[in-house]
This record gives sequence, C-alpha cells and structure tokens, in this order.
Amino acid sequence: MNLTTNQTSRPLVSFIIAYYELPVRLLRECVESILALSLRPSEREIIIVDDGSSNSPVSSLGDLTSQVLYLRQQHLGLSEARNTGLRMAQGTYIQFVDADDLLLTVPYEHCLDQIRFNKPEIVTFHLTDSKREVASFDATNSQTGAEYMHHHNIHGSACGYLFQRSILGDLRFTPGIWHEDEEFTPQLLLRAEHVCVTSAKAYYYRRQRESIMTSSHIRNRLKRLNDAKGIISRLNIIADRMPAEDRTALQRRIAQLTMDYLYNVILQTRSRHYLDRRIEELHRQGLFPLPDHDYTQKYVWFRRLSNSQKGRSLLMRLVPMLPQER
Repeated sequence: MNLTTNQTSRPLVSFIIAYYELPVRLLRECVESILALSLRPSEREIIIVDDGSSNSPVSSLGDLTSQVLYLRQQHLGLSEARNTGLRMAQGTYIQFVDADDLLLTVPYEHCLDQIRFNKPEIVTFHLTDSKREVASFDATNSQTGAEYMHHHNIHGSACGYLFQRSILGDLRFTPGIWHEDEEFTPQLLLRAEHVCVTSAKAYYYRRQRESIMTSSHIRNRLKRLNDAKGIISRLNIIADRMPAEDRTALQRRIAQLTMDYLYNVILQTRSRHYLDRRIEELHRQGLFPLPDHDYTQKYVWFRRLSNSQKGRSLLMRLVPMLPQER
C-alpha cells in the first residue's frame, strides 16, 4: 500500500473516495466539489483509496495532490476500499463519495451547517441526477434512527449520510458482495440517537448505462441477486437479537428489501420457476409472505400480487414493462 499525505490536523469531516479504473477528470471533479465547500483545510480530510487501478491517478491530479491523502491497495472491491478509508479517517464526521460523483455546494453547505451548529450523529440528504442546485431546504433534528426508519423508506446508498465516526463501533462493509450499502446503512441509522433529516439534494450521481448481455454479465446478475438475498438473511438474524423498537424498524427495511429482491428476480431472470424457488426459500426463513403493512403504494400492490399464483403471473408480465429506478 502506497501513502501520500499532507494532512496533519484533526478535521471536522473526512471525505472517503473509493476510486477504481475511472477517467481521472471525473475524480478531479469529485475532489474539486469538496474543495469548493466552505471548510478550511484544517476542517477537511480527503482520502482517495485507489482500489488497484491499472494506472495511478496521482500524476494526473496535479495541483490537487497536496490537498488529498492518497492510498493505493490491491484490487479488493468497494467494501474493502471504504473500510480502508475508515481505518485511515481522523475526522469527527465521515462522508463517502464515489469517485465519479460530486457534492453540490449550496445544498451540501446546509448539511455542514447542521453538524456545525446542531451536532447530530447523522445528517440525511438526497441524491440527484441533476446538477441544478435548489437553495431552499427543510431540516428536522428530533428523531432517533429507529424512529426515522419506522416512518420512512430509507435510501440504501451510504453516500446519502454524513455521520459521526464515533457511532460506527465495529460496523464495517461486508467484503466481496454487491449491494453492500443495503446492509450497512440500516445498521448505521439504528446506532444514532440524533438524526437530522434534510430535504437538501446535496449529492450528484451519474447514471450508469447497462453493459451488453454476456455470459459474464449474466453471472454477475445472479451474484447480485444471491448477495441481496444474503443481506436480507443476515439483517433478519440481526433483527431477532434487537430490542423491540429497533427490531420493528429494521423489519420494515427487511420487508422492503425482500420486495426489491423479488422484483429484481423477475426483472433480471424473467423466469417464473426461479421466482417460485426463491419465494419458497424466503418462506422457509419466515420472510414470506411479505408483512401486511402499507409501507408504500408499490409495496402494497406487490405484496398482494405476490401472494397468489395468478398475481405472480401478472407480475411476470408487468415488472419488465415498468420504468426502472436506480
């Protein structure tokens, strides 16, 4: 592992950027979006974890190299890159940023104001695929993570949370899986007693186009599905050991992830036989039928249709026709 650093003081926020085989111009834009914030150099720490790219981006970063802490490791995947960043981070707060994304200055300043003046354990904000910056924001400061999860559909991306490093404890990303954020974020929220929920659209992400259908791509799709099911199973085990309030909050998230999993089984495989086998497995684990709650309109109709053979046949026809979200 190579290390380059000019940071010496303890910062307010550590920004952890996982980088792998991307155009350096995107990484530059990402770093520049952080440097554009009102944080003084002593208040920020920018950690770039290069997860074994073919060529190091350092020489192409030019004048930005003095502003970052750069680490290079063998290719281990996003989870391990972020875990490396967490080991190195010294900031009071942590912010994950993907190397091809960026922070939007005005709305993210609103999030920084929250940690400066209210000191919540977590600030939540929204991801957007538009660079248009809206300058009007709302914020609430009186919820625990469990209370928030009781009443809201949380977004899975770890990049949508600015959080105190001290609440992590031993929580880390599971190595070698897809959808690692979906396992990490609900556990992070449940560790927080003070969550600030903002309406700020503070994080810009770039939509990724699907690659062509290949045998390798099909294997990746099946691995994604298997990893998603593994996350659901592990969260279900964790929920059983929790106090009642936390358990109820996590069970809502588990139910939504289970719905998403079955939705993607239909979308990715188009196989009724595969769907029925996965439902049988979930049933044996007590994860199906889906709990009878009105979490969202989508959840309600999916739960009802998935409970019958005719409904599943209808889902097999409908799901591939629906617009897909990130």
